[in-house]
Amino acid sequence: MATPSPRTRTSRPVAKAQGPTLKTFFWRGRDARGRRIRGRVTASTQSNVRADLRRQGITVERIRAERKRGGGRRIRGRDIAGFTRQLATLLDAGVPLDTSLAIIAAGNANPRMSELVSHLETDVRSGTALSQALAAHPKYFEPLYINLVQAGEVSGQMSSLLAKIATYKEKTEYIKGKVKKAMIYPISVICVAVLVIIVLLVKVIPVFQKLFQGAGESLPAYTQMVINISQSLRTYGPIYLGAAVLLGSGIYALYKRSVSMQYAVDGAVLRIPVIGAILRKSILARFNRTLATLFGSGIPLVEGFTTLSGAVGNRLYRDAILRARDQIAGGQKLYLALEQTDMFPIDVIQMLKIGEESGKLQDMANRVAVIYEEEVDNAVDSLSTLLEPMIIVILGTIVGAIVIAMYLPIFQLGQAVG
Repeated sequence: MATPSPRTRTSRPVAKAQGPTLKTFFWRGRDARGRRIRGRVTASTQSNVRADLRRQGITVERIRAERKRGGGRRIRGRDIAGFTRQLATLLDAGVPLDTSLAIIAAGNANPRMSELVSHLETDVRSGTALSQALAAHPKYFEPLYINLVQAGEVSGQMSSLLAKIATYKEKTEYIKGKVKKAMIYPISVICVAVLVIIVLLVKVIPVFQKLFQGAGESLPAYTQMVINISQSLRTYGPIYLGAAVLLGSGIYALYKRSVSMQYAVDGAVLRIPVIGAILRKSILARFNRTLATLFGSGIPLVEGFTTLSGAVGNRLYRDAILRARDQIAGGQKLYLALEQTDMFPIDVIQMLKIGEESGKLQDMANRVAVIYEEEVDNAVDSLSTLLEPMIIVILGTIVGAIVIAMYLPIFQLGQAVG
């Protein structure tokens, strides 16, 4: 029988790591006779592959993980919410933590999310606490999430805490989606209007300009102004675009560096008609949802307020929450501390007062969160309904103004002939 070529021979199957296989590894080495061999194996970590090959008498020269094509889409908040819900369900069913993470990693459709969970699974198998493993990925797991998981580890109620975190993440992601919709809609209207103006000025106006030049008549001032704008845009359009990009980049860089500008922008956004009201309601919904989750997890109120201040997404409210935290640390009641910030409406304060005095703060905070989540939902739907006729009016006005400018010379020529 012919002997396989040493360069193409594949070793006998390598024993797989404990738990479901997560990654594919390619390895290269030499067998006991010194012949070069290579192979492919699935395992959870590279160290597991190396150990299994060593047990087979293979001297490993190189191991590399298979590269996933496409990379997958970026990890979003809803991916973290889905991961948390899956983990809570598996743990509640009695599946060990490391095995639960392995199952989630193997079954996730997003390669990036699968890789993230695989890292968590590897850390947990090596003896690292889940909260510490999560803390190694601050881009995806905020301090609030990590603190709640740590509370679950201490209390031994990991599955129930993760279920609360999952509910919290699902609700907050839903509200974020609604707020994004409210912000994107007006921006899209502006972008469409600008695009229509550019197309008319660059493509349509030059046709009329040639027609007017052939007539040899002087043009009305309004028409000449529109033509001049068209000529300027066609001649210096790239310069205008570059200047706009530089200006936008400069403003953004200044915003990132200037704390005072950040406060000014956060305050100005809250004063925008309709949009500002939606943002305030979303902040109040997130505040109360987070407060209920923290309080129900057994985290001390003062410590929870420190974490909560970073979850509202607005610097004015963040400072207000930190001021309230200092008041609570000094022995002040929660509702009185919030009232003194002048940032929370009276109905929220009164409902939290009832909850605090009756010993049902968690339930009351959840009710307030539900109320404001529904108000955000209704406000965004109303904004969409309001903007639809506004789009028609804005675009109609723009197109109409340009059409009038182009037809004024024709009307004048008709009157002169008449």
